[in-house]
Amino acid sequence: MMIDPGKLNNLLNAPGIEALWDMHCRQMAEFGFDRLLYGFTRYRTPTTLGDPEDFVLLTNHSPDYTEGFINGRLYTDAPMVRWALENDGAQSWSHIRTLKLSPEEERVLAFNKAHGVTAGYSISFKSVSPRAKGAIALTARAGMSQDEIDRQWADKGEIITALNTVVHLRILSLPYNAPGRALTKRQREVLEWVGDGKTVQDTAILMELTPATVEKHLRLAREALSVETTAQAVLKAAFQNQMFVIEP
Repeated sequence: MMIDPGKLNNLLNAPGIEALWDMHCRQMAEFGFDRLLYGFTRYRTPTTLGDPEDFVLLTNHSPDYTEGFINGRLYTDAPMVRWALENDGAQSWSHIRTLKLSPEEERVLAFNKAHGVTAGYSISFKSVSPRAKGAIALTARAGMSQDEIDRQWADKGEIITALNTVVHLRILSLPYNAPGRALTKRQREVLEWVGDGKTVQDTAILMELTPATVEKHLRLAREALSVETTAQAVLKAAFQNQMFVIEP
């Protein structure tokens, strides 16, 4: 089975994350995966995945599931999340059967079972940075067993993995604004000039503003991005593709 060139081209040319995600959810449903949960962080350390508000999170799960798994931080004890952090590639959820689970992990599985999240696959994407990690959990349609989805994967797993990898790479190239952290046009402009090495005085002249106004925009940009320094703001805005982007 080959990837449909038309569908692949649509993914590659999606105008934004929302359109890309909608296309991907519909395409994965054709393979039997009707609920997806994608996550990406650039701020992981040996002990944490970073601030959840900085995660790129995309899902079509029900709000009840998302509330418990994400906002309730159950993901911190999820066996397949742990697998994804330690590995690259695709893994059947049958892997869980081989593990000796802690009470916290058992609690996650019980929560998943209550929401019909019982069979599926996880894909962990390779990263060039030890601080970055992206993964997606593909939940099989209700009524499908893990053995059924494993047989499906044996036939179409390479295509499914390739499509998910394309979507992951596209997500990294598109602007993503965490809720409440989108920059205004002026804030982007001042950060772009600072990123180009300009001083506050230089930026004020280039933008025909006063230095005090430039400082105000920089302060608001730091607050919007929840960072302490302007250098951190430039880095985070660049990571989120909020700088040097073409206006739609």
